Amino acid sequence: SSPGGPTPPFTTLSVSPPATVVTHVELHRPEKRNATYKAFWGEMVECFTQIAVDLDCRVVVVSDAGEVFTAGVDFMDMASEVLKPEGDGMARTSWNMRRIIAMYQETFTVIEKCLKPVVVAVQGACVGGVDLITACDIRLCTQDAWFQVKEVDIGLAADVGTLQRLPKVIGSRSLVNELALTARKMYADEAKESGLVRYGYNACGFVPRISDHSVAEGLNYMATWNMSMLQMEDVMKSAVASMEKKSPKTITFSRL
Repeated sequence: SSPGGPTPPFTTLSVSPPATVVTHVELHRPEKRNATYKAFWGEMVECFTQIAVDLDCRVVVVSDAGEVFTAGVDFMDMASEVLKPEGDGMARTSWNMRRIIAMYQETFTVIEKCLKPVVVAVQGACVGGVDLITACDIRLCTQDAWFQVKEVDIGLAADVGTLQRLPKVIGSRSLVNELALTARKMYADEAKESGLVRYGYNACGFVPRISDHSVAEGLNYMATWNMSMLQMEDVMKSAVASMEKKSPKTITFSRL
């Protein structure tokens, strides 16, 4: 963890200049358990855009400050933008929502497109951070790490990369469906067995990236899907329940 806090002009990231060709990017909001908020999405794009043209950098390591990798999205901060997008009428509101989702998707796509190998080191909870880590080339974790695709708990579909990249990483659509539909925790042993991560922070290497246009197509589909779904009142109620640590009401449907 970097003791000096975020690196200006960033407010959510601590970025170390290349040391022996390695640039260290640290999620730096430990007081909020590295929960992502509005500034983070643009700052990651700016950070990796700079890294892409930095001739002194050959490898990037992404890690976290504090005790956990990330606690997910800070809905208290982002509620006005995500849950109440601007727009006059359904069509304009939907189009504006789609623009916002596409902007968030770029936050992790820029990591996937980076020509430098990107290694991510995860400790503790990685809630909602599966979007980020699956965009990286190499994923390492500590024994106490665990992973969770959390969106279903507030009635959302993961729309910034998990559903597109995770199946390609672990090779099991069934497991991805289970994780996405139940929001259960995947602990380090299972994550290692599935191929999502490797243990330890002392390994580094490079695996050539295979271009796959279906990821881009999948991201485009999710932006279109959620531009309408995020406007549902149920989503707002679920988000509020989550922030208040309450369980949302469930409804059982019977077959006709």
